[in-house]
Amino acid sequence: MIEVKYTRHFEKIYKKLHSNQQVMVDEAIEKIAKNPKIGKVKKGDLSGFHVYKFSMFSQLTLIGYYYDDGEMIILIVSIGSHENFYRDIKRN
Repeated sequence: MIEVKYTRHFEKIYKKLHSNQQVMVDEAIEKIAKNPKIGKVKKGDLSGFHVYKFSMFSQLTLIGYYYDDGEMIILIVSIGSHENFYRDIKRN
């Protein structure tokens, strides 16, 4: 079984979402947990970082996470729209 952990950064953003948005995010995280390689792997500064894209009320939303295949852990780092998503990830 794959363990899913969350960063503080993600938890702060998640807490501000409306309950119907949180349900959609939970469904996306379940998809990631079932198939951790579903997200696109980034290169360069963010090598090893995965990004899963999904639509939340017709807006493209990204979930960024790391996946440790050896320990079977997924660390959900952030969620947000494409605008400034990668810049914010590099800061945190």
